[in-house]
Amino acid sequence: MDSAAAAPAATGNLPPSFSAAAAKEHVYYYLDPALCASAVPPARLPAVPTAAEVARRRHEEEDAGIRLVHLLVTCAGAIQAGDYSGADDNLTQARSFLAAITSSTGIGRVARHFVDALAQRLVPAHPQAAPPPATAAELHSHFYDAGPYLKFAYSTANQAILDAFEGCDHVHVVDLALMQGRQWPALIEALSQRHGGPPYLRITGIGGAGDELGEVGIRLEQLARSLDVPFTFREVRVEQLDGLRHWMLGVVPGEALAFNSVLQLHRLLVDPDADPAVPAPIDTLLHLVTSLQPRVFTVVEHEADHNRPALVERLTNALFHYAAMFDSMEAASHRTGGGGATSALAEACLRAEILDVVCGEGSARAERHEPVGRWRERLARAGLTQLPFRADEARRATAQLIRATLFSATGYGVLELAGSLALAWHDRPLYAATAWRATGGDAAGAAAVATGERDDKGRRRNSRNGSGESNGRGNRATA
Repeated sequence: MDSAAAAPAATGNLPPSFSAAAAKEHVYYYLDPALCASAVPPARLPAVPTAAEVARRRHEEEDAGIRLVHLLVTCAGAIQAGDYSGADDNLTQARSFLAAITSSTGIGRVARHFVDALAQRLVPAHPQAAPPPATAAELHSHFYDAGPYLKFAYSTANQAILDAFEGCDHVHVVDLALMQGRQWPALIEALSQRHGGPPYLRITGIGGAGDELGEVGIRLEQLARSLDVPFTFREVRVEQLDGLRHWMLGVVPGEALAFNSVLQLHRLLVDPDADPAVPAPIDTLLHLVTSLQPRVFTVVEHEADHNRPALVERLTNALFHYAAMFDSMEAASHRTGGGGATSALAEACLRAEILDVVCGEGSARAERHEPVGRWRERLARAGLTQLPFRADEARRATAQLIRATLFSATGYGVLELAGSLALAWHDRPLYAATAWRATGGDAAGAAAVATGERDDKGRRRNSRNGSGESNGRGNRATA
């Protein structure tokens, strides 16, 4: 073989850019990976942990979780005592234990928010709370979708309202927080099916300056029209509920009146050791409600004890309450195939509550949750009489909950507690619903309406929006 013929053989599988001449003085070796695959050791698969290793890791996480909770409570105690250096040391240790456990589930998930809350309490100039990921209305909507909490509240309150409106031809519901109005389509539909025909229904929706009350009212009007229910919607905007006045509500003598409050009254409470000589916002609102003598006042509140002056008590109680909330929400997400944005935004709602409970003091704290026993005492002092739910209504509420949420109800339950109904997670009450009626009856209510109209006559004239309202079907008014 001549050199010209040997050159191409010497180059082997050279790339096209390499000529045979360029390869004369060098020897190039190109290895085909397929030829030496057997010489490469196979990738090592991760070892499957034994049952003993799994148990050991679980025990380590449980131990770290217990120490983490202890450090959070100790940190709160140090803050309460003014020992901020010690609190900072506790918080540093808590962060190290938090890093050692899973923070997406279990105690790690809830503790993460309490660590951030305590950090913000220590250094308020550097808040741990990121800007809200959505508007308040959007967060509320995702919280509705994330579990049975608001569904329980709405269905239970609606049943009490329907019972109170039995046999009445003109009915009026005052919703102390309309939000997206998701409570009322079910009530409108139930009234449309009432024997003898639906009553004339009025809904007054209360909200703040940024709430979409008008849009919600339009949707409710369209639904009522489609179901042939005579309907009027009225919107009222106030900064805080204790700013409500008789004339804003447009109550008509002779109509059956209902007030509805879902997770609102606790925002009007003050510290238990506050000066009793100064009327609390809750007293102002309850005076208005009782003076109008409603047939029913439905109240749904957190079944928790977070209105304590001492930070340690608040934090300890909140840890157990929100641990149950996160566990139940995680279970609901697994059963419904949820998660993603809905779960994250619903968690943001609970995170905001935790930050408020831990960081807020005095008038800066809004999330003043109290157990149903304390609400029972307060509402009775205001002149309200409880309308107890019966055991059969607890069973009915459970059945409605399963139908409304498509849950298997494993873990969730509805408990009857001294005339109230409570949504529970593994027998731990999370939210409690009660129904009340003002003492005095409808005649006293009519007199109170007339008195309120006279007292507020001057303010009504000076109101920018007025209080006029048409009585036709589907009409709207503002106050």
